[in-house]
Amino acid sequence: MNTTTAGIVFAAALIIALALVHVPLGDYMYRVYSSDKHSRAERVIYKLIGVEPGVEQSWSVYARSVLAFSAISVLFLFFMQLVQGHLPLHLSNPGTKMTGDLAWNTAISFVTNTNWQNYAGETTMGHVVQMCGLTVQNFLSAAVGVAVAVALVRGFARNRTSELGNFWVDLVRGTIRILLPLSLVFAIVLIGGGVIENFHLWSQVATTVGNTGKQSIPGGPIGSQEVIKLLGNNGGGFLNVNSAHPFENPTAWTNFVEIFLLLVISFSLPRTFGRMVGSAKQGVAIVSVMASLALFSLVLTNFFQLHHHGTVPTAVGAAMEGVENRFGVSDSATFSAATTLTSTGAVDSAHDSMTSTGGMMTMFNMQMGEVAPGGAGSGLYGMLILAVITVFIAGLMVGRTPEYLGKKINPREIKLAAAYFLTTPLIVLIGTGVAMALPGERAAMANTGPHGLSEVLYAFTSAANNNGSAFAGLSANTPWWNTALGLAMVFGRFIPIIFALALAGSLATQGYTPASEGTLPTHRPLFVGMVAGVTIILVALTFLPALALGPLAEGIH
Repeated sequence: MNTTTAGIVFAAALIIALALVHVPLGDYMYRVYSSDKHSRAERVIYKLIGVEPGVEQSWSVYARSVLAFSAISVLFLFFMQLVQGHLPLHLSNPGTKMTGDLAWNTAISFVTNTNWQNYAGETTMGHVVQMCGLTVQNFLSAAVGVAVAVALVRGFARNRTSELGNFWVDLVRGTIRILLPLSLVFAIVLIGGGVIENFHLWSQVATTVGNTGKQSIPGGPIGSQEVIKLLGNNGGGFLNVNSAHPFENPTAWTNFVEIFLLLVISFSLPRTFGRMVGSAKQGVAIVSVMASLALFSLVLTNFFQLHHHGTVPTAVGAAMEGVENRFGVSDSATFSAATTLTSTGAVDSAHDSMTSTGGMMTMFNMQMGEVAPGGAGSGLYGMLILAVITVFIAGLMVGRTPEYLGKKINPREIKLAAAYFLTTPLIVLIGTGVAMALPGERAAMANTGPHGLSEVLYAFTSAANNNGSAFAGLSANTPWWNTALGLAMVFGRFIPIIFALALAGSLATQGYTPASEGTLPTHRPLFVGMVAGVTIILVALTFLPALALGPLAEGIH
C-alpha cells in the first residue's frame, strides 16, 4: 500500500469512527445539559462553593462567573508554579527556570485552553504541578468552553427570558459527567497502548555506547494527562516534543486514537445543538459545514505535504523533515490538520518543518476561527455566530430582516456577531505588526525573510485563537514575548466569550418568529454551502495579505 492510499484509508477510518459516535455522544451531552437532576457528588460541590443550582443566570451574570472563575484559576496556577520547588515530586535540577513572566504566560495559557508552552515540560514542571495544576486546568478550561456554547444554544432555544442557565452547574456537569468518564476510559486505552503512567522523575539507564554510556529517561503520570490534553482540545504535552514522543504516542494506532479524541467532542456538539433547539436537521447542517471545511483542509494539507516540495528537503516524493517515522507523512499531516482545525495544538510532527504551503494550511485552519470543528464548545459557538453572519448577508440580498432559528437578526445581534468575528484578526495582525516593528523582538526569529515572518504570524495566530502549537523556530521565552502572547491569549479567549454570551442574552429575550415564505431555510445544502463560503471568504479577505508575505512568498521563492 503506497503512502497516498494508506493516508486515504487512515482518514476514512477516522471519519467512520467520528460518524458512529456523533449521535450517541451528542444525545448524551444533550441529556447532561438539559436534566434538572443533580447527582450526590454534584450537590456536595455546589454546597462547598456556595452555589444554588436551581437559580439561573442572565448573560451578564453568566459572563462574570466565567471571568471570575478564570481569574482565580490563573492566580492559583501562577503561584503553584512559583512554589513548585517546595512541592514533592519536583525535579531537583530543572532545565528551565520558572520566572515570573513564564509562570504568568503558562497560567494564562492553560486557563484559556491554549496550552502554549515556552518551556520543556519534562525538564521544567514537577509532577504535582503537572497533575494538580496543568491537568486540572485541562479539564476545567474545556468545560468552560462547552458551557459557553450551551448558553448560546439556550439563547436560540428560549423565548422571552433573560435566563441562560447556571454557569457553575454547566461547569460541574461538563467536568463530572462528560470529561472525567471519557478520560478514564481512554486513559486505560492509551496506557494499554504503551503511554507511560508512573511517578518516576528521571531514570539512569545504560546505553550500548561502551560500558560507561548513560542516558536519562523521564517518567511521570503521562497517560492521565495525555487523554484530557486531546479530549479537551488543550494540547499541552507532558514532554517537550508532545505527541511525537513514544511515551505520549507510542504507535500508529495510538496516533489514530489521539486524533479521534481531539475531534470527537467538537464534532458531536452539533447534535447536542440540534436536540436543544428542537430540530436535528439544524444540527446536521452545522456539522456538515464543519465537516466540509475540515475535509477541504485535510485534503490540501496532505497534498502539500505529499506532493509539493516547497522549501524543505523531500524524500520519496514527500516532505519528511520533522516527521516522526512511526507515523509517516500522511498521518502526520492529518494530525497537523486536525490539531489546528480544533484548538488543540498538540503535534506529532514539527510544523516549522512542513512545506511552505503545508505550514500555511495549519495557519489558515486557525485563522478560520477554528470552527471546523473548533475547540471544545468554542467551535460550536464560533460556527453559530458565522451562521448568524451568513443569514444576515442573505437577508441583505433579498431586502428583508434576516432570521435564524426563529430569531430575528437585528442591528444589535449583527453588531455582536461582527465584533466577535473581528476580535481575533485584530489581535493577530496588530500583534504581528508590533513584533515585526521591534528589532529586539525580531531577534527571537530563527529565520529571516518570509519564513521568519511566518514564525511570528503563526505565534500570534495560535495564541489569539487559543491553539497553542508553534513554529518552533521562534524563541519566545522572553519577558516581552511571554507578556505579548499572554495578552493575546487572554483577549482572544474572553472577549469573544463576552460577545457570544451577550448575543445569547439578546436572542433569549426575543419571542419566536414563525417561518414564512421569505425565510431562508437553514437546514438545506444551500445554507451549508453559504456558511462554508462566507467563512473562507472572510478569512481570505482578512489574512491573505499577511499570508502572501509569509508562506506564499516562501513557496514561490
